[in-house]
Amino acid sequence: MSSWRYTSNAALENVFDIEITDQSEGYVSFRVVGELAEDAFLHEAGGHRWQRVPPNEKRGRVHTSTVTVAVLPEPSELQLKVDPEDLEWAFTRGSGAGGQKRNKTCSAVDLTHRPTGVTVHCESERSQHQNKVNALTFLRATLWQAQIDKAHADRATLRKEQVGVGSRGDKTWTIRTQDDWVTHHPTGSKFRLRDYLQGVYEVYTR
Repeated sequence: MSSWRYTSNAALENVFDIEITDQSEGYVSFRVVGELAEDAFLHEAGGHRWQRVPPNEKRGRVHTSTVTVAVLPEPSELQLKVDPEDLEWAFTRGSGAGGQKRNKTCSAVDLTHRPTGVTVHCESERSQHQNKVNALTFLRATLWQAQIDKAHADRATLRKEQVGVGSRGDKTWTIRTQDDWVTHHPTGSKFRLRDYLQGVYEVYTR
């Protein structure tokens, strides 16, 4: 039986380049670049339950929040070619913080792939050019994942199982701040919260 080990370590914190591509209330997407990025984020897909007792909770009741995470691989240009003629670009003013220039120039980008109707939005950068680069990268990753799902029905089912519907039963991780424990449900592994937050833990699967 083959086995492999995934190790996340605080010493790797400078290995990745992390860039937020889109952000709004209740949603964030970001791009991670690095040799170990796929291994590091492979186990993050799914539901994350964060349990804690808020400071203003007088009865000591545990509050639970749920976040769903999807991990999309980024294809190379050889793996996926996008015809520029199939792209529709739209530009609007950025809505986030960033100063007067950001809010008065059309730096935000909406990119639509006409054949599929897939649209992505990016306004994380002040530069329209950089937002165009980020939008195209995110669109290619989205289209690549769609191709994988179409070619492999079981992969599509797996991705749906990863994200779930956001209910408490759809969980990969449970973080209990009141007990200082974190549980990885697929393997049953448990870690101290402080180690999890610092990225010092190991997950073994077979």
